[in-house]
Amino acid sequence: MSVSDVVRVRPRRIRLVCWVSAILLVVVFALIATTLTGSTGNGYGTFQRGDQFAMIGLGVLFALGTLLFTRPRVEADLRGVRVRNIVGSYELPWEVVRGVRFDRGAPWAALELHDDDLLPVVALQAADKQFAVDGVRALRRLHQAHLAAVTERSAR
Repeated sequence: MSVSDVVRVRPRRIRLVCWVSAILLVVVFALIATTLTGSTGNGYGTFQRGDQFAMIGLGVLFALGTLLFTRPRVEADLRGVRVRNIVGSYELPWEVVRGVRFDRGAPWAALELHDDDLLPVVALQAADKQFAVDGVRALRRLHQAHLAAVTERSAR
């Protein structure tokens, strides 16, 4: 198997947006935490050091939640395709894949399976434009190479 027989794709634009957003979330929550001092003004209590740490902790948790959207990726070779979406991962042999779809207006590509199921491939997002199109074409080439190899084996 040569290097060109392996496809690895991760989305580009969403990763940039998520990392910037995560950093901003931590900074904003840290700034809010520094302003939490003294009494609440209505006589019900005062903000303490623990409240400030809790706000920073919330910022970190929200940032980590945002970074979940950087998780998608797809890897494929002549044996099969591995898809990791935001929630869930799948490893499929090419035998169960009917085709690779990227319908007009769809937010991301999908694998069409022989059981008429569609498996979204969030790593190939329309927002990435030509990068996503190139990824879909590379997956289609690998799928076609697998089909050709199966046809050749069955012809023997």
